[in-house]
Amino acid sequence: MANGTAAPTDLDTRLEAHRTELTGYCYRMLGSSFEAEDAVQDTMVRAWRSYDKFEGRSSLRSWLYRIATNVCLDMLTAGNKRARPMDLTESTPLAQAALSPRPDNTWLEPMPDARVLPTTGDPAEAAIAKESVRLAFMAALQQLPAKQRAVLILREVLAWKASEVAELLDTSVASVNSALQRARATLAERQEPGAEAAVSDPLDEDQQKLLDRYVAAFEGYDMTALTALLHEDAVMTMPPFDLWLTGARDITGFMTTLGAPCAGSRLVPVQVNGLPGFAQYKPDPDKGGFTPWAVQVLEISDGRITGFHCFLDTQRWFPLFDLPLHLEAETDQVEQGA
Repeated sequence: MANGTAAPTDLDTRLEAHRTELTGYCYRMLGSSFEAEDAVQDTMVRAWRSYDKFEGRSSLRSWLYRIATNVCLDMLTAGNKRARPMDLTESTPLAQAALSPRPDNTWLEPMPDARVLPTTGDPAEAAIAKESVRLAFMAALQQLPAKQRAVLILREVLAWKASEVAELLDTSVASVNSALQRARATLAERQEPGAEAAVSDPLDEDQQKLLDRYVAAFEGYDMTALTALLHEDAVMTMPPFDLWLTGARDITGFMTTLGAPCAGSRLVPVQVNGLPGFAQYKPDPDKGGFTPWAVQVLEISDGRITGFHCFLDTQRWFPLFDLPLHLEAETDQVEQGA
C-alpha cells in the first residue's frame, strides 16, 4: 500500500504500536509523566496530519522519534529542569522540618513502568530500560542541555547508531559524538553513592523479603523494625514539599510526629520508575476505610532501603496508576492481591 493511501484504522494501529516506547523517550526527555503523554499525543497528531508527506526514506519508527524529539525540544525551550528535593535544597534536620510546597512543574514526576517500558524478551535490554527511568538517573538527565539529553538517551539507552542520531537531529556524526562525550562527563560528575539502586529484575529472594518486612513494619507503624531496614544515610522526600530528611532517626521521628496520621495505613504494590513501590492509603476518619495518601518509590542497595520517596499529589498519581481513590476496610487485602 502506498504511503499516502494507508487506511485510517491501519495507520492508527501502526502509530499506537509505538506509543509506549515513545512515552518512555519523552518521559526521559521531560521528567514529567503528564507532559510526556501530552508530547506523545502531539507526536501522533502531527504524524497523522503529515503522513501523506512521509516518503518512507526512514522507518516509521525513526520518523516518529524525529517528530517526538522536535516536540520535546520545543517544550524544553522554557528551560525548566525538573528536580528532586535534594537537587534544590540542603537536608533539613527534623527539629527544623517545615512543609513548604513548590509548584508542580518543579518536580521530577513518578511514572508507572507499564506506560514507558515496552515488553521485550531480552533481559539485558529490559534491565537497561528500567535503569534509565530510575529517579537518580532521571534527575541527572534533567541537568543536561536538551540536545545532549536527546543524544545520550538515543545512543546509550535506545542503542541508536551515531549516524542515525545525526540524521534525526540534522547534524553531523562528529557533533553527535561530541555531545555524547559532554553528556557522559556531566553524568559522571553527578554520580551519587548508591545511585545505582541495585534492584534485580525480577526481585531476588532477599529483596522480596526486605519488601515484605518493610510492608509489615510500615503497616504496623513499627519504627524499630523500620529503622532496621533503612540505610544509615537513607533519604526521605515528599514532593510537592521541598523538605527532605536523611537518616533513620529523622525519618522515623518525622513519621511519629508530623507523619503520625499515617499510622494504620495500607500499602498496595505498584511498579514505578523501574523500582519497587507502593500506593499508600491511610485511614479515612470521615468515610471509613482508607483514602489515598502517597505513591511511594523505594531505592534499595546492599540489602537496605536507601531512598524512600513519597509523591503526595494523589488526585494526579492514583488515576495515572489505575488505582482506586478509596479502599474499603473489608476489601483492602483483596485490592492488594489484585
